[in-house]
Amino acid sequence: MKRILLVLISIVAISCNNSKKGTKDAMSGATTTDSLYFKGEKHFKDIQQITFGGDNAEAYWSFDDKQIIFQSNNKEWGVECDQMFLMNVGETFEDKIPPMVSTGKGRTTCSYFLPDGNIIYSSTHEGHHECPEAVLRKNGKYIWPIYDTYDIYLADQQGNVLKQLTNEKGYDAEPTVSPKGDKIVFTSTRNGDIDLYTMNIDGSDVKQITFEYGYDGGAFFSPDGTKIIFRSSRPKTEEEIAEYKGLLADGLVQPTEMELYICNADGSDLKQLTHLGNANWSPFFLPKGDKIIFSSNFENAGGFPFDLYMIDIDGKNLEKVTHGGSFNAFPVFSNDGTRILFSSNRNNGGGHDTNLFMAEWVD
Repeated sequence: MKRILLVLISIVAISCNNSKKGTKDAMSGATTTDSLYFKGEKHFKDIQQITFGGDNAEAYWSFDDKQIIFQSNNKEWGVECDQMFLMNVGETFEDKIPPMVSTGKGRTTCSYFLPDGNIIYSSTHEGHHECPEAVLRKNGKYIWPIYDTYDIYLADQQGNVLKQLTNEKGYDAEPTVSPKGDKIVFTSTRNGDIDLYTMNIDGSDVKQITFEYGYDGGAFFSPDGTKIIFRSSRPKTEEEIAEYKGLLADGLVQPTEMELYICNADGSDLKQLTHLGNANWSPFFLPKGDKIIFSSNFENAGGFPFDLYMIDIDGKNLEKVTHGGSFNAFPVFSNDGTRILFSSNRNNGGGHDTNLFMAEWVD
């Protein structure tokens, strides 16, 4: 449920126009809403759409950059809620179905590759064989469910579960792997709050690394593995804390106010990176480790659209990356630093689909 949340995509998705005409207009400099590319997106080159229906997000590269794992709820692929799918880089899925590598039971989220090609992902399949209900609103406010049946699993590329890595009561999800291949960072409610933890890739040596009240999640390591970037919705006032605790008791969080935080891999030297307001989330380090790319709606009082932005790790030099008045999130760089994956509502033919896009990155 991390950096994704496909329920968020479903709510904020907007309709677009004819894709072929939109692409031509955008490339000539006109502003359209249905296109692969929009004027001002100077960091993208040779952008490609690689999925064509449903909600597709949280796409991550294998360590050799030859494969991508992602989650989708595309009904035409025979799933009722998010499951994990595998593709080779260079494939697209408009007329065929990629192989599913999760169990097909429950709801899954947040997959990631290990160096040996195996994968980890979060799933409710042990506690909920059916798709758990996606509660989206309470008392008129937008919320996310954090299912206490989520655990983190190790699996191979044939879909065989090799090991359950977490066994604590509560929500264990949002795992990502260090570029060194030795550590996993994840989010857990095992202590009664929602904090970040690290563990070895075999599930051993679990350590808590954040300790303040609030939803700490969507964490990623820096390219050298020494730092962690994450999003947090940290309540400050007594009223905010009481509301947060009440929602948490019901297995819910409210993600409408989130900022980015950065710390060392052991949790030390914690600093708030953004002070923008609204929802700032799905952060990822740029290849040199000196900047963060993330999704935000801070420029939009109504909460939409979401665009990608870059910022230095000291909080300076904020730059807008995407345009077009749509939803853009979950940016992830290839390990060689040459390409970027992200999810977007662009070019969806007038529907509410969120698809995966790949582009060469231009500094």
